[in-house]
Amino acid sequence: MNGRRRWLRGLAACGCMPLVAATPLVRAQGAGDAAPFEWPEIVLLDGTVWRPESWRDRAAVVVLWATWCPFCHGHNPHVEKLWQAVRGGPMRVLGVSLDRDPELVRRHVRERGYTFPMTIATDALRTRLVQRRVTPTTVTFDRRGRLLQRIPGEMFEDDVLALARLADGPA
Repeated sequence: MNGRRRWLRGLAACGCMPLVAATPLVRAQGAGDAAPFEWPEIVLLDGTVWRPESWRDRAAVVVLWATWCPFCHGHNPHVEKLWQAVRGGPMRVLGVSLDRDPELVRRHVRERGYTFPMTIATDALRTRLVQRRVTPTTVTFDRRGRLLQRIPGEMFEDDVLALARLADGPA
């Protein structure tokens, strides 16, 4: 086991860092099922509408987060870097805020300089993506729309950036 994982597991064992995932390869319940995820229509904070068919042949990284979450403040800059790396390619990056006030989220996003697409969580979307209330939670999908992982907690930058490999999978 490498030093970083051993260190993280030690912190998690003593309860010092319960929200940090020791490894980004947490298989989601139902992961790898043949049935693709059924995306609802999503309205972004800027008013753009993503229709279910617009996800076809695109891998996806979806991050559930909140403005009040200190772990999200460390995680979302890495998501922004991922977005900049994959922008225009066969991958979607989406931030799903658990906050209820869109103006609060817009202000927070603007202040932090995030440009990756954002939406406000609907109950239906949140419950379809995660079962537990851990923020942040990163959910990944392959290019066929199949759920791959639910990763609870803050991730290291290298681990977030490594998610770009999902775009290279078969369409």
